Amino acid sequence: MAELPPLRTVIARHGLSASKALGQNFLLDEQLLSRIAAIPGELRDQAVLEIGPGPGGLTRALLRAGARVTAIEADPRCLPALAELDAAFPGALRVVAGDALRVDHDALMGGPYAVVANLPYNVGTALFTRWLGGDAWPPRWTSLTLMFQQEVAERIVAAPGTPAYGRLAVLAQWRSQPRLALRVHRSAFTPPPKVMSAIVHVVPTPAPAGVSAATLERVTAAAFGQRRKMLRQSLREIPGALEALDQLGIDPQRRAETLAVADFVAIAGRLGSASAPADAPP
Repeated sequence: MAELPPLRTVIARHGLSASKALGQNFLLDEQLLSRIAAIPGELRDQAVLEIGPGPGGLTRALLRAGARVTAIEADPRCLPALAELDAAFPGALRVVAGDALRVDHDALMGGPYAVVANLPYNVGTALFTRWLGGDAWPPRWTSLTLMFQQEVAERIVAAPGTPAYGRLAVLAQWRSQPRLALRVHRSAFTPPPKVMSAIVHVVPTPAPAGVSAATLERVTAAAFGQRRKMLRQSLREIPGALEALDQLGIDPQRRAETLAVADFVAIAGRLGSASAPADAPP
């Protein structure tokens, strides 16, 4: 196993500092980084996509676990530090300079892959909803192990009727299983952020038949966009939505936060079947 200098030495040598504009906070505790790399399970010879590696703290933990890592980094200042890791682990690391939101991850990886990332705070939710979206399911990714602000992590795993429950929970839970795997104290980062963080681990599950992701996204956007309103008000602009509530026996005077994930899936399924052509297969 390659001998590497401490992360603080790497950061000092390359004159790196975390960029607020890029949502960066560097994680330097190597024991903690090894724990994060262990969350998805055995990674030896597995393809892993990392977003925002920065100076390469999590990257080195993944490489030590035997993973084949593709890392997308938007900050050119970090590329020399990552090049040193590439030299220390020949053939195991590929660094892609660019914006992860503009990269086709499936095309880049070319086969099944796990995602493990300390996501930059300013792109984390956008990337997460992208991985959860689309009608192609199961996805090419086999698991997501992601660092979020703790508030966002709690929204992802939230149960109906709780303050954190909302659109993000429904989109995360309707065809995947998220769990809060690890809480990370703000003091673990350099510089320390103002908020606590947490790791969410997500694995895909079978998708309910006949439900369009786009329809579910539309229903949840309307329902939770006006979460204090009753469903009969928040969903009235969606053609067929109130009829779907009636067919499903869902009281239109309820609010979105009281509905289970399965209720939203059922509504989206009804809307999808109502808009399907008459000769469409069941």
